[in-house]
Amino acid sequence: MIIPSIDLMGGNAVQLVGGERHEVDAGDPRPLARKFGLVGDVAVIDLDAALGRGDNRATIEDLLAIAPCRVGGGIRDADSARRWLDAGARQVILGTAATPEVLGELPRERVIAALDARDGEVVVEGWTKGTGRGVLERIEELRAYVGGFLVTFVEVEGSMKGLPIDRIREIVQAAGDAKVTVAGGVRGATEIAQADALGADCQVGMALYKGEIDLADSLAACLTSDRPDGLWPTIVCDERNEALGLAYSNLRSLRDAIENQRGTYWSRSRDSLWVKGASSGAEQELLGVSVDCDRDALRFTVRQAGAGFCHTGSRSCFGQASGLGQLSRRLTSTLADAPEGSYTKRLASDPDLLRAKLVEEANELCDAASPADVAWETADVLYFALVAMTRSGVTLEEVERQLDLRAMKVSRRKGDAKPQFAKAAEEIER
Repeated sequence: MIIPSIDLMGGNAVQLVGGERHEVDAGDPRPLARKFGLVGDVAVIDLDAALGRGDNRATIEDLLAIAPCRVGGGIRDADSARRWLDAGARQVILGTAATPEVLGELPRERVIAALDARDGEVVVEGWTKGTGRGVLERIEELRAYVGGFLVTFVEVEGSMKGLPIDRIREIVQAAGDAKVTVAGGVRGATEIAQADALGADCQVGMALYKGEIDLADSLAACLTSDRPDGLWPTIVCDERNEALGLAYSNLRSLRDAIENQRGTYWSRSRDSLWVKGASSGAEQELLGVSVDCDRDALRFTVRQAGAGFCHTGSRSCFGQASGLGQLSRRLTSTLADAPEGSYTKRLASDPDLLRAKLVEEANELCDAASPADVAWETADVLYFALVAMTRSGVTLEEVERQLDLRAMKVSRRKGDAKPQFAKAAEEIER
């Protein structure tokens, strides 16, 4: 599939030809990250750090909060790599620092080794110096240590002259179970589809910025359909991946959805575009588009407004929702519309009561012994925690994102209790 690239210089998104000549200055990278991130990972490369003349750390930290990012440029040791992984980078891209010694200190699946190749030879020092080492030889040396390779065909980088498709097959075979991404010369969606069929992603910069490739075309080129009408079944989910319903897409609707960042589908009954909420007000903000493993179905992740997705007026076409998501939505509605006397509203307006109940229920959870009691007390804790969250305007999606970010950290704290709580626990034990 496509991996859009954001190369940074002085805080701006840029594109260079041959690694030297300034060809494009696209300005603020944040809107680009929002759009590019709709289709998956974005490669963010800090050119200033790579060239040893400063860095774009603050900008990249902003981008990590906007889109799923692979971060590269100027990462020369394991500590620097870990800092980016802890900050939320899906993966880090290491160039000359991609040695067995450094890579051995990092989680394999979170590391990509960047190999710049000119006519099959690995080159370094800004592509100016040959190493005498073949790219396939280097892949064989490193594949046990990395989850992926980024192979840049230097001779065509930034030129849009076309990918050397014949060389991609042997690179994918040499990489084994490490995922291959190729870059350099990509000029059209057909090449992206050819690389995808061989098992490689395409990192694309210049062609995207110059409008020679768009995201919808790139996704569509990789898709198939077994339907007579050629449509792609599209599972529509909310931001917590709860299914809202089933719709259908084609290139025209996919392009509208990505370009306008909204839920747009293809109506089979009207044989035309269907923009969800255009007449009902139940609009959808498009958060992401995913392709299934067989390349014949899509998943739209959306933020649903109004009554919901279903034409019956319910949130989901699959019946009443349940669980934490439903409770969170109910609490939000209660805080906005509940009459006086509502316990939830009382809790939200009385911070001291809410604090006391959180402490009380946490203690009861700690004392619970049987599975049934633990489940009951956990439900109490979650309810009061959700009230605290909702009264502060925090969504369950934001909390879950924090949990996901913590799961991605590679540096771990010891996790001891703070002194005042450790002392209280000791007194209870006595």
